[in-house]
Amino acid sequence: MVERHGLSQRRATRLLGVDRSAVRYRKKRQDDTADRELLRALAAERRRFGYRRLREMAKRKGRRMNLKKVYRLYREEGLAVRCRRGRKRAGTRAPLRLASQPNEIWVRDFVSDVLETGRRFRVFNVEDQLTREGLAVEVDTSLPGPRVARTLDRIVAERGEPKMIVSDNGTELTFNAMLKWAAENGVEWHYIAPGKPQQNGFMESFNGKLRHECLNEHVFSSLAEARRIIEAWPSTTIPFARIRAWAI
Repeated sequence: MVERHGLSQRRATRLLGVDRSAVRYRKKRQDDTADRELLRALAAERRRFGYRRLREMAKRKGRRMNLKKVYRLYREEGLAVRCRRGRKRAGTRAPLRLASQPNEIWVRDFVSDVLETGRRFRVFNVEDQLTREGLAVEVDTSLPGPRVARTLDRIVAERGEPKMIVSDNGTELTFNAMLKWAAENGVEWHYIAPGKPQQNGFMESFNGKLRHECLNEHVFSSLAEARRIIEAWPSTTIPFARIRAWAI
């Protein structure tokens, strides 16, 4: 500085009103190469995971990182999950009744997919609305009303009866076997309005994760393989807040 401007650093900083320590400061950030490689590897393994869940996976592998640092690396590496946005629709949404205690309200729905041979199959899921705990999963090419009723009987034998079940208006859920089951067990059955899946938002959220993280990531060669992978899937994912381990 003396050679270029004829002033010492002390004199220059005094004239500019700048602290000399700020001029001499050098970044002390550690090398993030290893953390970047780990996040890229985890994101390649779980392509639908956000930065919070990737951080939890890194923690399981023994690497603890600050959440803000994970978010910064997540953005800089271009790992953000891109979601398609649905078009906005006019009108109001019906309020969703919330459970105040576990086992009070169950939500349930079907998801469909196709085998490598082209044959379609369905997945029937039941979830506790409050704890977000998976209660049952059934995978088969046909899941009629009596089969669904037997699945519910198995859950009731383990956990007791809920006060309400929320579902859509699918034929398997409005069948006489379902109406009979609800009447015999004294369970209130709430059907959402046709064309309003947001009224069963908890189940739709779970179905979306199942679709993106499991069904879209595998090609099932047989029904047995589909059952094995789908039933094992939740045990390999990282739960969000209040989500417990999948129980069958």
